[in-house]
Amino acid sequence: MTERAEVTTGPLAVGQFVSMVKRTLAHEPMFQRQAIRGEVSQWKPYPSGHTYFTLRDDDGQLSAVIWKGRCAIHPSIKEGTEVVVTASLDVYVKRGNIQLIVERIEPVNTLGAMEEAKRMLIQRLRQEGELDRARMALPFIPKHIAIVTGAGSAALADMQRLIDNRWPGLRRTVIGVLVQGDRAVEEIVRALALTRRLSQPEVATQRGEPPVDLVIVGRGGGSPQDLWAFNMEPVVRAVLASPVPVVSAVGHESDLLVSDLVADVRASTPSNAIERSVPIRAELEQWMDDLDERLDHATRRTFRDARVRLTSLHARLKVAPLAGINAEKRLLMAHKAKLNRITEGIFARERTRLSGLEAALHSIHPQRVLERGYAMTQTQDGTVITNTGMLAVGQQFNLHFVDGTAEAAVTEIHIKEE
Repeated sequence: MTERAEVTTGPLAVGQFVSMVKRTLAHEPMFQRQAIRGEVSQWKPYPSGHTYFTLRDDDGQLSAVIWKGRCAIHPSIKEGTEVVVTASLDVYVKRGNIQLIVERIEPVNTLGAMEEAKRMLIQRLRQEGELDRARMALPFIPKHIAIVTGAGSAALADMQRLIDNRWPGLRRTVIGVLVQGDRAVEEIVRALALTRRLSQPEVATQRGEPPVDLVIVGRGGGSPQDLWAFNMEPVVRAVLASPVPVVSAVGHESDLLVSDLVADVRASTPSNAIERSVPIRAELEQWMDDLDERLDHATRRTFRDARVRLTSLHARLKVAPLAGINAEKRLLMAHKAKLNRITEGIFARERTRLSGLEAALHSIHPQRVLERGYAMTQTQDGTVITNTGMLAVGQQFNLHFVDGTAEAAVTEIHIKEE
């Protein structure tokens, strides 16, 4: 048994559900601006200016409407004509009818064949990887813009006016070309070749001007046939060959050309191309002034903070040596006191030892012996006589007493017997 899906939103009113379908279709790219081929039936232009018809083939059909003024209708279109339409799917909520809102319609023998060629070109470019290649960024401030567009056209006048308003005096080179007709492709390709040459530094030096660093190619709006030159392969290849960024600005926002797909930037209109590529000088100068003021403020703040840090460091360095010196001085004084104590101790011990030696020397001095009643005998030449063997009878010698000296002579020698 098949399990039923759970209903989570509850019952919806019919009008609410149809409106939800309408919103879903409107946000689904697959159902918007599709190229559809089929046969016209029930072709009914109304006095209101709207045209209703059915687009069909052997496998299906859809109701379609062309609102008044939405697009040009080729006079050859009638019941049974095979056409290609560019249309979006919509729902008429009141009746619940699905219908195509047609933006373009052309007989197959004209636009249909051209659209087929366009699709084939896009397919080749996609296979070659050209649609996915990295795009070049626009210069922040272009120095030399080359504009390829119709000479004397309203699109050119709009671009010139916007450039003068946004950046007066910005260097530009206008290359006027035919933008529609049999010679348009040839002239556009030749103009883009010239922009490549003008982008070469050596050529720019010879001309005394900066190299072209941005190319804008485009025109104002028109019918699909009028814009078709920008779907042609030679023009597309010339855009791809540019060494500098290319802005494609063809027609209106609803027009999508192959040149738009390969350009570095697609602008919705020629005026939009200028708005996206040329900054407003006054705003940029104001931004730079603001930046300069912020930089100046930041610099002053940096120097102020640095001065505060230096003042603090200076104070710390000024106090730090004194603190170090005082600490070392206290340590030196402690060492000095300790050294004094040690020295005094050594001196005291040596004084005591010297006093003892002095007393000992004093006690054994010959003078002290004489003071005890002894006498010292010496020969006439001062030699101390220590035994009788140093004397001879009749020899003169000196006797030294504590209070003087007497001369004597040996009259008799008696040797002590053991």
